[in-house]
Amino acid sequence: MEISLGQWLLILFLVVVPLLYEWSATFKYFCKMGFYNSYILFLAILVIPVCALRGRNVENMNRVIPSKSSELWWLDTTTYGSLMLKLSVPRTSILIPYRFKSQVLIKKGMMEVLPDRCVPIAKKELMYMGTVGLACWLGGIIFINRKKTDDAISVMSEAAQTMLREDVRVWVFPEGTRNHSGSMLPFKRGAFHLAVQAQVPVIPIVMSSYRDFYSKKERRFTTGRCTVQVLPPMATRGLSADDVPALTDRVRQAMLVAFEGLSGELGAPQ
Repeated sequence: MEISLGQWLLILFLVVVPLLYEWSATFKYFCKMGFYNSYILFLAILVIPVCALRGRNVENMNRVIPSKSSELWWLDTTTYGSLMLKLSVPRTSILIPYRFKSQVLIKKGMMEVLPDRCVPIAKKELMYMGTVGLACWLGGIIFINRKKTDDAISVMSEAAQTMLREDVRVWVFPEGTRNHSGSMLPFKRGAFHLAVQAQVPVIPIVMSSYRDFYSKKERRFTTGRCTVQVLPPMATRGLSADDVPALTDRVRQAMLVAFEGLSGELGAPQ
């Protein structure tokens, strides 16, 4: 039986792709990132009709950020303190995560600890990313324009009022941007001003180092293990804007100590 060109190409594809996946770390990285992006797009398409029934609503976040699915992310994650986050922490609070520096690990980390009625603050550009942006908007994500300080301050002020009025938690990345280096960048003070303005506690959340199995710069994404820890809440009751710098430093130091401890336990490079 004669084999057509198309069949030869299919055979070549089925042979070459698995070999490249096993032998090339770069090829494996792009395969996994391609799967991740396809998964997020597929998920957004699925949840939009369901979320649209409620309109823009914080309750939709549990659909936009699904439950645990470690098998999809090639990660073994251990979480400490998530029960405390869900049971003993006031519903209105500011969650400050550290080391969720890649889109994959942001999503995976949020799956592990995201409590009810919690929405992230994200850059405004995300809102224009097609179906993903629409799903995020329906999930109640708070968008800010980082290039316009006045707009960002106004959004933060509105967020404080929304937190108190609608009884929600807010998830804010303290470094303001993803940091792929091994060091902790200085924290932006916007989240802490928000916490003080609303007089709600700050809840630090730390993920251990993942540099031994994930590196965007080196195009490496293998299987790995990491730990997520929810630290005790830090009260802001009675604090004023003058106390924000000290509060920022105190939270950063606590998170740095926790990060070094978690990474040391796993023997992961920092």
